[in-house]
Amino acid sequence: ERAALMPLPVAFDGFIELSKRVSPTCLISFERNRYSVPASFANRPISLRIYPDRLVVAAEGNILCEHPRVIQRSHQLPPRTIYDWRHYLAVLQRKPGALRNGAPFLELPPAFRQLQGQMIRKPGGDREMVDILALVLQHDEQAVLTAVELALAEGVATKTHVLNLLHRLIDGKVVGGPPLDTPQALALRREPSANVERYDSLRSQTEGGRHAS
Repeated sequence: ERAALMPLPVAFDGFIELSKRVSPTCLISFERNRYSVPASFANRPISLRIYPDRLVVAAEGNILCEHPRVIQRSHQLPPRTIYDWRHYLAVLQRKPGALRNGAPFLELPPAFRQLQGQMIRKPGGDREMVDILALVLQHDEQAVLTAVELALAEGVATKTHVLNLLHRLIDGKVVGGPPLDTPQALALRREPSANVERYDSLRSQTEGGRHAS
């Protein structure tokens, strides 16, 4: 008789767990270094799960964030602060001016930094830049970043244009744009059929009307 197949044992999830309290600046300390935590948990208790290669922050039964564990062999090296700029988006929405000099935002991807450099020159640019960064809370970050890169390449670095490009990227209507591996959360239950000919026809009619007037 064939031996019954035994289920494989579940991998052992070994970690050391410590209780920590998040600082008012959204940081926790471990081994002389500091790591950022989402701003909504400032001044609140969390559970720090310590693995050999990473640190996992949990609270209220949910995983909040994860950082690669920084191990410094020499105590002569200065302590480090490891930021994730996404953790401070809630702060930015209350204080857009913090984007200019805030340490967590020195690590923004180059395209975001380039867009920021252009937008802060105009009135209200800080707020618009914060709104664009906050898109990563609702959409795939790579899609937002690609929309910003396209806007910069086209020389139209505005919030409205970035939003337009982002929606077209998600709908697959950007011709010549890079392929996006968007998560299932962005997938539509019923995919729309793109009618490029109708769009071109409407644009031609609009341009014709302008020339006629």
